[in-house]
Amino acid sequence: MLYNRELSWISFNERVMQEAQDRSVPLLQRLRFLGIYSNNQDEFFKVRVANLERMMLLRGARTKEMQGGDTLETLLGRIYDRLNGLQRTFEQTYREILAEMESHGIFIVDETKLTDRQAAFCRDYFADRISPLLVPLLVRKSTKLPFLRDGRIYHAVRMTGPGPKQTVRYAVVEIPGTATLPRFIVLPPSAEGRTEIIFVDDIIRLCLDEVFFMFDYDRIEAYAFKFMRDAEMSLDDDVNKSIVEKMEQGIDKRKHGRPVRMVYDKKMPADLLETLTAKLGLKAGDNVSPGGRYHLMRDLMKFPKVAPELEYRNPVPLRHPAIRPFSSIIDVIRRQDILLNYPYYTFNHFIDFLREAAMDPKTTGISMTLYRTADRSKIIRALINAAKNGKKVVVFMELLARFDEERNIENAETLRQAGIKVIYGIEGLKVHSKLVLVERREGSKIKGYVHVGTGNFNEDTAGVYSDFSLFTANPQIAEDARQVFEFLQTSYKHMDTRQLLVSPFNMRKSFEELIDAEIDNARRKKKAYIYAKCNSLTDEKIIQRLYKASAAGVKVRLVIRGACCLMPGVEEISENIRGISIVDKYLEHARLFIFCNGGKEKVFIGSADWMTRNLNRRVEVIVPILDKQIQAVLKKVFSIQWHDNVKARDLQDPLSNRYRGDGEEIPVAERVRSQVALYDYYASLE
Repeated sequence: MLYNRELSWISFNERVMQEAQDRSVPLLQRLRFLGIYSNNQDEFFKVRVANLERMMLLRGARTKEMQGGDTLETLLGRIYDRLNGLQRTFEQTYREILAEMESHGIFIVDETKLTDRQAAFCRDYFADRISPLLVPLLVRKSTKLPFLRDGRIYHAVRMTGPGPKQTVRYAVVEIPGTATLPRFIVLPPSAEGRTEIIFVDDIIRLCLDEVFFMFDYDRIEAYAFKFMRDAEMSLDDDVNKSIVEKMEQGIDKRKHGRPVRMVYDKKMPADLLETLTAKLGLKAGDNVSPGGRYHLMRDLMKFPKVAPELEYRNPVPLRHPAIRPFSSIIDVIRRQDILLNYPYYTFNHFIDFLREAAMDPKTTGISMTLYRTADRSKIIRALINAAKNGKKVVVFMELLARFDEERNIENAETLRQAGIKVIYGIEGLKVHSKLVLVERREGSKIKGYVHVGTGNFNEDTAGVYSDFSLFTANPQIAEDARQVFEFLQTSYKHMDTRQLLVSPFNMRKSFEELIDAEIDNARRKKKAYIYAKCNSLTDEKIIQRLYKASAAGVKVRLVIRGACCLMPGVEEISENIRGISIVDKYLEHARLFIFCNGGKEKVFIGSADWMTRNLNRRVEVIVPILDKQIQAVLKKVFSIQWHDNVKARDLQDPLSNRYRGDGEEIPVAERVRSQVALYDYYASLE
């Protein structure tokens, strides 16, 4: 019994929208959650739905049975039905938030509601900032539409000529992206106590007469639309091309991929819509959807911070109690293992670790995997500094990190020019591990200092993603890390790690053996439990083993943020399995696995979810927690999250997204909001 992955993911994104509907969430943060929902949905269409649509083109694919039992055709129908219903909820939620914002004196106005002073401001802004970026494209029925970029918003313009013939002209104007212009502009206030904001879209509408002044028309109108292209990226198999050349060409091909969805202003005239869809190679149907006046609402994530009192006030990240200011982090790691949990602890500890290693005279080398980095990455600068200080630096740069490929290619070239050895890729494997090995000469020996984490080396996302980092000088773990980096550099070397679980080598087998041990103990009437926290649980073999564990009496507790194909609480199948999902102000991204092991608990953290791709087709690293105090901390962390009764949703009914304790009046003293409780817990350890 399995639930479909795509439908389960849609349920996760619905939980994101629930945060926008939750009146206990600060008002402007609710608006940002709508932006997160919209961004997630766009990526879902470009990746998952595009893949299903591609499958539909294959002979006999329509009747193919998919995960969960539906045929491919039925599944696509269910997906579109769910998404269309959620889009209506999105629009209603957006309207409600706008109304509430107005009660706080914050107004989003369009070009028809401007004062003379505001209109003059907008025309000046258009002339100075927007006009130089615009390239209007005329659309003629007899000519091909010039290439339109994916992930942008466009105005479809309709000009109706004067006279009895009323000749109609069409044009398309691309709205500049947020990399060059903010989407929202704060206007001069029309009255005291009012904050007024306008979409850049509407400034362009206001100034259409300045864009198309050379045409004679009685009426000019603009209607927004967006479309998404298939995000699949195929790489050329030409052996004479480098991996970077193949990646650059693959990225270019993806930019020109076939459109998979178009959303348009439902007020768009039929003749204009027909012309656009024909030019884009689309047809009316599931992939052409009416929407509102504004699109690409992911930009709500960057809504101006005009009222701090209507935003989350996150506490200042803590310093780890063992790491004193202006002291050596390497010395601390030599004495004890260190666990950090971002964003409760500061990510600066990791940056300081790299910076110290870069300048430390005893450091001989730094090896590191990189998957996603910040825009102006301090990590990249620290690695370059290490190379300048004569350290041997080896970086595995995963070029196939979806939607970050271009940045990674640029980073790889920057590192290479600094004299750093950059490894670009392993055929058939994506390197997703979060691994660092610092090697130091101490006496006559080389000693290794290792970091294994659950999240990217990215100081930007470390402030909003909840992740673990383990630092250890355990010699066996250091030796295992050396083997991983040797494999990444040679790709033909077999690994035989003693402590680290590494996919695609020993990780699946190790997890299966750990689950089987719990089954064996349960059958022998011993205490047996499995606690797992990860982003997604979709691997069928792991799920079937967990069902087997449940049947044997093993107590299984799951904290799964996103897609979960396992169905908890089903009689005679999964009655000993319970699952929750937590969506709150931080993105739950950490992976944690705890096995009873006959009373001698085994605890692991790492980069892998229980997904087939993580276990079979990626290089992932899971590390055992050997320090008993850190084991106790992680078990407490899981307990706090498991008892969340504010932001936890019960996964027993995957479509309902019912809050745990829904309908019950929970006394304030008994309310557990785990992300708040975790900060308090870590603060108490100081």
